Amino acid sequence: MGADEPHRGRLIDHIHLVVADIEVSRRFYAAILDALEVPIAGHGPDHFWADELFVSSPLSEHAQGQLTGRHHIGFQAKHREAVIRFHERGLRSGGRDNGAPSYRPYHPGYFAAFLLDPDGNNIEAVYHDKAGSAPTE
Repeated sequence: MGADEPHRGRLIDHIHLVVADIEVSRRFYAAILDALEVPIAGHGPDHFWADELFVSSPLSEHAQGQLTGRHHIGFQAKHREAVIRFHERGLRSGGRDNGAPSYRPYHPGYFAAFLLDPDGNNIEAVYHDKAGSAPTE
């Protein structure tokens, strides 16, 4: 299945974020999505998208002239190292720390990191560790 083909059987069809500065957001999302091995599927001067995420400026024909406000979006990671890369690259690309990579108490094996994107959205990468909990030492 290609990056531009629709998916069926998922709850979310797409998420649209309207951001203050499209270039700042493009750098941030390109960095974190690359860390998660998700390509930017397309772009224009006032928007870009990857999988189900669509990001545009308020002036885009796709927006209604207003920022979307704050959201929490959790991206799936293929492994713990991707969560760590997500956090590191996001910090270098304009994101702010909102929770370093670690196991969380949400359920056994929940390994996640959190960043605030340039517009203050809480962006998470999570890996559901099949081992079921933090490694013991």
